[in-house]
Amino acid sequence: MEKNSKIYIAGHTGLVGSAIMRKLQSSGYTNILTRNYSDLDLTIQQNVNTFFEQEKPEYVFLSAAKVGGIKANSDFPADFYYINSMICNNVIHAAYLNKVKKLLFLGSSCIYPKEAAQPIKETELLNGYLEPTNEAYAIAKIAGLKMCQYYRQQYGCDFISAMPCNMYGINDNFDLNSSHLLPALIRKFHEAKINKQTEYVLWGTGKPYREFLFSDDLADALLFLMNNYSETEHVNVGSGNDQTIRDLAELVRKVIGYEGIITNDLTKPDGMFRKVLDITKIRSLGWQPTIKLEDGIRQVYNWYLKNKC
Repeated sequence: MEKNSKIYIAGHTGLVGSAIMRKLQSSGYTNILTRNYSDLDLTIQQNVNTFFEQEKPEYVFLSAAKVGGIKANSDFPADFYYINSMICNNVIHAAYLNKVKKLLFLGSSCIYPKEAAQPIKETELLNGYLEPTNEAYAIAKIAGLKMCQYYRQQYGCDFISAMPCNMYGINDNFDLNSSHLLPALIRKFHEAKINKQTEYVLWGTGKPYREFLFSDDLADALLFLMNNYSETEHVNVGSGNDQTIRDLAELVRKVIGYEGIITNDLTKPDGMFRKVLDITKIRSLGWQPTIKLEDGIRQVYNWYLKNKC
């Protein structure tokens, strides 16, 4: 991409989209195109087509999505499937119709089978059953990934896909009804500290393993891929390291300074036991993460204190 290329970030107000925005701006890109949800609902095809016809973006980062944790995915599977499917269908097809030079679709590591061999290679896709607690979201993301491949195959479109591990970062969602694991832990431990609770109750056994990547690291990887990768197969993006949910909780407790005990609610689901990505491919291309988990959690907690408390 040239520094003055017209670049559309779909989902620029979200966790990943806002990180992409920061990365592009700090890297000297000057022609960034955005729309708020109130101005452009990406689930409405005609509105998306009109936007692309009028604005003619040259490059697209498709990070817009309806996202949430285990509870939200379990409670609203139809919403997660419909909204994410429509976003993929409308944006990718409009990009093709309007001759976008390159599009990068952002998926999720939940696209991989529940029993996938660990660390998970890109070739594990569609090799088994999905984790039931986020199946609807995963199917929609698989459809978006495959749509990029099909449009490349049939029309020669330079559409690529990246599959990140669990994300966290600045501008995260801290709503306990819809947040992911790490921001939920940050908020709950903070409130436990403020309210002087002697006990913190962790969902599930705490034994499953999870991998986390700071959103600014992901944005750096996505810009790298946009400028350096043009192949059919999707690319994993992760930290390459994982830890148990219990160890993660202990790390968040340390950062926040909560002094109570941690117990477990065994009536709550664990989800997939282990999910760590094999990032050999993107490392072989020349990219690797730089932000350590504890440092990232401290940045997010400081942002939370300034913006959410």
